[in-house]
Amino acid sequence: MKKIVLGTLIAAASLMAANLAACAGCHGANFEKAALGKSQIVKGWDAAKIETALKGYKDGSYGGAMKGVMKGQVARLSDADIKAMAEQISKL
Repeated sequence: MKKIVLGTLIAAASLMAANLAACAGCHGANFEKAALGKSQIVKGWDAAKIETALKGYKDGSYGGAMKGVMKGQVARLSDADIKAMAEQISKL
């Protein structure tokens, strides 16, 4: 049982790192860039604001002209994944 739990935790951490690495391609390693020169700069946002934005991208209720790009990025994430990512991003 302990091996299963540990394996799950390691897999979740790996998924989180992969997701954040994918984000960094457009937003910068510390979320200091305007993605594709068009987005808001996420650095400095609190976790609640990031979570709201990510959930909004997922359901289509948030974002400007480029929201389709983000919708594809967050489509496979669960609410728990989004919350965890928002917490991580807010600490950068």
